[in-house]
Amino acid sequence: MSPNYFSELNDQQKAAVLQTDGPLLILAGAGTGKTRVLTSRLAHIIDQKKAFPSNILAVTFTNKAAKEMQVRIGNIIGNAIEGMNWLGTFHSIGAKLLRIHAEEANLKSDFTILDTDDQLKVIKEVIKSLNIDEKRFPPRYFLSQIENWKNKGLPPEKVADRELDIIGHEKSIDVYASYQKRLARLNSADFGDLLLSPLELLKKNEDLLNKYQSIFSYILVDEYQDTNSVQYLLLKLLSQRNLNIACVGDDDQSIYGWRGADVNNILNFEKDFDNAKIIRLEKNYRSTKNILGAARSLISNNKDRLGKELTSYKKDEGDKVKIKSLWNAEDEARYVSDEIDTIISNNENLNNTAILVRASFQMREFEDRFIINSIPYRVIGGPRFYERQEIRDVIAYLQLVINPNHDLKFERVVNTPRRGLGDTTLRKINDAARRDNISLYDISKKIIHTDELGANPRTQLKSFISMIDNWREKIGKIDHITLTELILEDSGYIAMWENEKTPNSESRIENIKELIGQLSEFQSLAEFLDHVSLVMDLENDENTSKVNIMTLHSAKGLEFDYVFMPGMEEGVFPNQRSLDEKGNVGLEEERRLAHVGITRAKKYLFLSHSQNRRIYGNWTQSIPSRFLSEIAPEFIEEEMIFNGYNQKHSSFLENTYSKNSNTTNQTALERLKAIGHFDNLEYEDLTFNQDINISPNQRVFHTKFGYGKVIDCDNDRIEVEFKTGRKIVLASYLELVNND
Repeated sequence: MSPNYFSELNDQQKAAVLQTDGPLLILAGAGTGKTRVLTSRLAHIIDQKKAFPSNILAVTFTNKAAKEMQVRIGNIIGNAIEGMNWLGTFHSIGAKLLRIHAEEANLKSDFTILDTDDQLKVIKEVIKSLNIDEKRFPPRYFLSQIENWKNKGLPPEKVADRELDIIGHEKSIDVYASYQKRLARLNSADFGDLLLSPLELLKKNEDLLNKYQSIFSYILVDEYQDTNSVQYLLLKLLSQRNLNIACVGDDDQSIYGWRGADVNNILNFEKDFDNAKIIRLEKNYRSTKNILGAARSLISNNKDRLGKELTSYKKDEGDKVKIKSLWNAEDEARYVSDEIDTIISNNENLNNTAILVRASFQMREFEDRFIINSIPYRVIGGPRFYERQEIRDVIAYLQLVINPNHDLKFERVVNTPRRGLGDTTLRKINDAARRDNISLYDISKKIIHTDELGANPRTQLKSFISMIDNWREKIGKIDHITLTELILEDSGYIAMWENEKTPNSESRIENIKELIGQLSEFQSLAEFLDHVSLVMDLENDENTSKVNIMTLHSAKGLEFDYVFMPGMEEGVFPNQRSLDEKGNVGLEEERRLAHVGITRAKKYLFLSHSQNRRIYGNWTQSIPSRFLSEIAPEFIEEEMIFNGYNQKHSSFLENTYSKNSNTTNQTALERLKAIGHFDNLEYEDLTFNQDINISPNQRVFHTKFGYGKVIDCDNDRIEVEFKTGRKIVLASYLELVNND
């Protein structure tokens, strides 16, 4: 095999491929071809016979990325790809390890992976047994704590007191410990266990650790900037012997701190691995020079970064980044809609157009406008296929056949469709199961031969148990697709929806048919159910040209010719909660998020902000995001629109934020005071009172909302009860009214 994979690599990329031994950090900026480097590097290791495919651990963050890598590598190395048994996501790799070593983790190999609903049910039972007030401390509160601890690699016995000081409830450790015991009894694991349990096994069993350190002679990790503590610890353990670990990532794209990702993992790579090398990929093949210039000048304001300079492969400068200032969110939506109309008139594919928002509440205005203007669109990140009722029911049946002792799935389908096994019957079965400390399935097999239940419930329960046993006997005797169809027929589940005869029921039946169709892609029910638990792909109709609307977090890894980023306002972006909770750390992550958004654009980038915005029903006055002022003026074209008044406004952004002052923790009013030329603009009905002192219970007047009473004050953000309802406004737009 000739190394054809070198032919399309630049010098930086080639260096990353050739550096096979020792710890390596490939610092890959947006659009620099990191996937090509990863696949080429894997192919090179195999081509040079440095390792068998089975001795390479290649970890990605998404199933889509894993499949893409598998296809690309297969195109280079051919059939050898079939030997790559350890290519997948962190959770799929963890699930595989846990299946192999289930007994060491006090599980059986047929354990089930709980979804969020099932986790909450278990926690609800636990907190009830511990006499914790569910209204004061709801199950989701404890679930969040447990997920946080597992992301940090902490089992119950290792949660320190300081963690409680940070997180809260004194009984949280008890809930965590009881929750884990309950999972073991259910022969189940949650997503956190798929990583925490293998980590604990490797730490406690030296022979097991030595085994996998020997197996994995080379380790490759994609999106290293998104790793959390438990993922970091796993990689550190597995790489200790050979030290042939190559991590690909971009510290400037670390945007998932809210779900446990730690940017310090990539920032400290050289400290964690002796003699580590860093190779920077800085040649961007995606964006124009002006777009990259905007991104570069913005992200340079972050202090915690390794540093790199993205340069465009494209020769032309491209259009400048357009910044628009609109009167309100409706005008902003109209402006974006008009621009998209132009795109349509030029016969461009709308699939190449995206609207990236910081928060989902921003989407409504655009959806309304697009409906009015008949612009086709899709919202990325809505309800997922596997979260639909009918799909959950079918999956519960399948999981019960694989593991009849799964109490949660038993409860879900025992009376679906209705079999006369209501709450009273289930309560009796549950009480008996707790007394005997066995599963609902096992106690049901006993109770159907007693007089504990009435005649009809006993008959129906006996029939249900008989169906389960019959289905289980057919595992391995008939193919899993036929078995699934048999389950749905025998149970009466399909008939239930057919008999309803409504448009909704027809849709549900079609969804079930789609699910059955997917089974052909898997060798067994167990493999399919693992897939369902680990992967929830977004539903996209890529055959239809539509504008894509999504949050900035959902946009990572994507690219579009046209990108619109509305809502570039203080409080919206950067997000006020992020600033309040994390201070400068939060600000830097918000700036990285803006950097991600900007670098999604290939040809055209539109940034916009409105002067007034309705947030959760309340109107607020807004000021431009500090991120706009951080973009160097040579890369942008700015225009202000105030109620029909247009003005080029470079000076506006420059004056809003002083480059020499720290505005991280400034209030909006403090920043507004820096805007000198606002007095020359024609604001409709708005006054601007900078020196007003306001306190609760005072009467005030707002030229837009009228008279009102002050409810609460948070620096310059004032909550006022007007006749039109409760609003949050800036103090500077209020006038005090005498109470006489």
